[in-house]
Amino acid sequence: MTKPLSEIKVLDLSRVLAGPYCTMMMADMGADVIKVEQPGKGDDTRGYGPPFLNGESTYFMSVNRNKRSMTLNMKNERGKEVLTGLIRQADVLVENFRPGTLEKLGFGYDAVRELNPRLVYCSISGYGHTGPAAHFPGYDLIVQGEGGIADITGEADGPPMKVGTSQADIVAGMNAFSGILLALLSRQQTGEGQKIDIALLDCQISLLTYQAAIYFATGESPKRIGNQHPSIAPYETYRSKDGYVNVGCGNEVIWQRFCNAAGLGFLLEDARFSTNADRVAHRVELNEALEPVLRQRTTTEWVDLLRGQGIPAGPIHSVKEALEHPQTIARDMVVRMEHPRAGDIGLTGIQIKLSGTPGEIVLPPPQLGQHTAEILVDWLGFGPQEIKKLVTSGAV
Repeated sequence: MTKPLSEIKVLDLSRVLAGPYCTMMMADMGADVIKVEQPGKGDDTRGYGPPFLNGESTYFMSVNRNKRSMTLNMKNERGKEVLTGLIRQADVLVENFRPGTLEKLGFGYDAVRELNPRLVYCSISGYGHTGPAAHFPGYDLIVQGEGGIADITGEADGPPMKVGTSQADIVAGMNAFSGILLALLSRQQTGEGQKIDIALLDCQISLLTYQAAIYFATGESPKRIGNQHPSIAPYETYRSKDGYVNVGCGNEVIWQRFCNAAGLGFLLEDARFSTNADRVAHRVELNEALEPVLRQRTTTEWVDLLRGQGIPAGPIHSVKEALEHPQTIARDMVVRMEHPRAGDIGLTGIQIKLSGTPGEIVLPPPQLGQHTAEILVDWLGFGPQEIKKLVTSGAV
């Protein structure tokens, strides 16, 4: 079955997480993604760990499936010639060097556009290619802090907290994926590529949404409130008899159902809780009424009872429990495959479900330089002697 991006060639110069996550999404949908890595070292994440499986970094493998790896010395003159040839063949180039780095090597957007006007050139960086902070290095942790996310995450009396995954990188990768698809659609209309400038900080600012709206309306920064929601109540995590349970009453009908199901019908007559705005204003008094009741049953008992009444509720799963959950398995969100060195490995599945042209996980994460010769033949038509000369010169 033809996949949506099966005709698209992607030159992936990125490393670590944001860029590789983006190109993994493209590869899952059929793009031919060539991962260009530094000879002898490769992507930084090849050294991230533990854990390792037979010497292979599980971090690296988590975001580099369905790609082919080649090594290329971009500072070597012959290496630059090879890169030039690859650029002429590519539909998309993805890079996440610090702004200015590729320009110094002769492969900034203006230069590359002369080589291939149809190329979609996606740059991912901490702060973007404009503005006073453009030249600063940017990592997920740093940008979660600067983007306001860490300041609104955590308990009210605790320190700011980063999110449990590298969400600044991952969200930037997702936005890069979206931007590339938009640019490819535009190219169908104009015949020309364009540059996409993705900044981790921009993406974090965009996630503030209603938290930003609170600031715009009041002039005050929202405060950390743990698992509570600043504008909805009850909508948080409560202690149960044996753990925790999440309850979300997102409208008045659900609130009424919740009170009746939990034996708290008398709260419906209390003027302090008449509307969502009232409940938010009297959150402390509301929780004084809810917490003793929710501690009387186990998490499973509450989830079964509330879901049976159409009330959003759920447990707090560990990563293990989340990955082993029947719904996760039913949705093909866990995939097992054989890696030539690591052996049997687990990967998260493809989250975008297309009915007619679904993505597929075909290739295991590549070993460093595993496909160098193959790519030089496929993309550039090189013969054995030309490849041997490149190896001898240190270009690959």
